[in-house]
Amino acid sequence: MLCITDSHTDPYFNIAADEYALKNLTDDCFMLWRNEPSIIVGKHQNTLAEIDIDYVKEHNIKVVRRISGGGAVFHDLGNLNFTFVKNAGEDAQGDFRKFTQPILDVLLGMGINAKFEGRNDLTIDGKKFSGNAEHIFKNRVMHHGTILFSTNLETLAEVLYVSSTRFNDNAVKSVRAKTTNLNSHLPSDFSISKLKQFLFNRLSESTTNARVYKFTDADTSSIMNLVENKYLTWDWNFGYSPSYTFSRSFSVSDKQANIEVTVEKGRIMGIIIKGNEGNDPSATIIAQALKGVKHNDFEVQQVINKLPISDELKQKLVEYLF
Repeated sequence: MLCITDSHTDPYFNIAADEYALKNLTDDCFMLWRNEPSIIVGKHQNTLAEIDIDYVKEHNIKVVRRISGGGAVFHDLGNLNFTFVKNAGEDAQGDFRKFTQPILDVLLGMGINAKFEGRNDLTIDGKKFSGNAEHIFKNRVMHHGTILFSTNLETLAEVLYVSSTRFNDNAVKSVRAKTTNLNSHLPSDFSISKLKQFLFNRLSESTTNARVYKFTDADTSSIMNLVENKYLTWDWNFGYSPSYTFSRSFSVSDKQANIEVTVEKGRIMGIIIKGNEGNDPSATIIAQALKGVKHNDFEVQQVINKLPISDELKQKLVEYLF
């Protein structure tokens, strides 16, 4: 097994590295890695429905879609992530307990009363500190998970909150759970760097034919190609979301209005705007202009700014279309 050392903290690189190890390396692999503040959404999720987009913009938090299923998670440098890639075949599909057991064994050996609960969680006293997800490619299984060590739990709660009434879709929904950090169950001088090295050493030493591996220049070049062409793109991180409808209410010149947007493959396919005093002629202009435009704030605002409608309505649309 290749025990890969990865010092990158860029989430685009690290999520791409997971896919690269799964699809391009042939040996079993193990990696430990950390990300700068970021939200990692599941492959089958509606990204906008999982995040507080205003909070994300204000705090410059990166949003990345992974290739595995499951719910959205928040990463920061207080969160340690692990990845196993194994040539396991169909018999290992969905076996979350098998892949989390090595992590659990090390933590139990440290005196932490950790348990595997539910389908894919590790908990302490009923509070979650690790969520896990998997992806199958041919005869290889990639399993990755989080380990909350000293994550900012207040930010986690803020950034993953969005009004569920705005979206109507069939996307996978995240399940919110009570969480805890490992550092509250360890001596105060036990750092996340120490935990990373401890886990790496224990898993390397306890695995037959394990050898330390560092990404070569060729590996890194291929990973960066994945970053540039996939993981940095709006089309993957947002546009890949399942079809959905989005609705909000707002007021213009003291008149109430409701807007409903239909989005397919990330692009606006229809807009209905209704007011409590009948339909406004501007509604047709807006619907025609925005059809086919990506449902992202920059492109929508570019179109709206050119429309022959009031400045107040322009401002409201930019604010309430997300």
